[in-house]
Amino acid sequence: MSLGPVMIDIGGLELTQEDKERLQHPLVGGVILFTRNYESQEQLQALTSQIHDLRKPPLLIATDQEGGRIQRFQDGFTSLPAARLLGEIFDDNAKRAKRLAETSGWLMATELRCAGIDFSFAPVLDIDFGISEIIGNRAFHSNPETVADLAHAYMMGMHHAGMAATGKHFPGHGGVAHDSHLALPEDRRDLDAIASEDLVAFKRMIHYGLEGIMPAHIKYPLIDEQPAGYSDIWIQQILRQQLGFQGVVFSDDLSMKGAANAGGPVERAQKAMAAGCDMVLVCNDQDAANQILEGLTGPMDPASLLRLAHMHGRDVEKREIILASEHYQQSKEMIQHLV
Repeated sequence: MSLGPVMIDIGGLELTQEDKERLQHPLVGGVILFTRNYESQEQLQALTSQIHDLRKPPLLIATDQEGGRIQRFQDGFTSLPAARLLGEIFDDNAKRAKRLAETSGWLMATELRCAGIDFSFAPVLDIDFGISEIIGNRAFHSNPETVADLAHAYMMGMHHAGMAATGKHFPGHGGVAHDSHLALPEDRRDLDAIASEDLVAFKRMIHYGLEGIMPAHIKYPLIDEQPAGYSDIWIQQILRQQLGFQGVVFSDDLSMKGAANAGGPVERAQKAMAAGCDMVLVCNDQDAANQILEGLTGPMDPASLLRLAHMHGRDVEKREIILASEHYQQSKEMIQHLV
């Protein structure tokens, strides 16, 4: 059974029979885990093994482990710094900041890969314009070139640990005040303004080999009346054709208020996929997920299947060996001193 185009969540610390049945639906291709799904390292490893054993090829398992206030797993994992801290260090010592960014990316990815998680939706490529309620210190910096430098180093660390990277939130969430979880924000800048600031980091990261991108639930009315995640102008014309991105496009969570203008759950999924999303996320709304699995139609794009295959994490050594290594211990000590 090939991977489907829908990523869903589960309710608890282990799979129920209902979870197993839903995860074996042919439209499902991945699972996103949250804090409620974590109790201990042993429990998490058992859960991810159970998910991966359900199907061949195995379902993708993802989470949000950015660091700072967005870190789903805490106890037993290294407390990672918010991206902003790395940007502040960059202003004093760029070389040190890039080294710390690479170490942070490696440490985050290593700990998740040891737990059986394929990837984290990271790094954040948004620019800190000082006005966003939801981005804030999740952004590396206010300078787009600095964001690109730090994100590149962070991605290199992820790659060294066997994890693909996903940049978010295309084409940029930092220019609006409102949180797209709660409303549909509008960014009224023109394309030239966005290209000269927000798109700089995306363009450079695509050149460096970024595997995934997540569009924002934001409307940019001077470019398209559709929010970026539903816009073939943003995804097909600008991201794919102009910027040359060949990786996976993940929708942001279709349960967010910023996604609601497209209609019900099935209509949202259809619209996101028609615009060019390879995989759609539906989180914290089991009824919506069930509606999408029952109502979504149409064949999976073969190109999407190939792109999704690159998001599987590479095999790693046994957790006990990695965590006992000198490199891991030194990296952990270096990052813990920051937070």
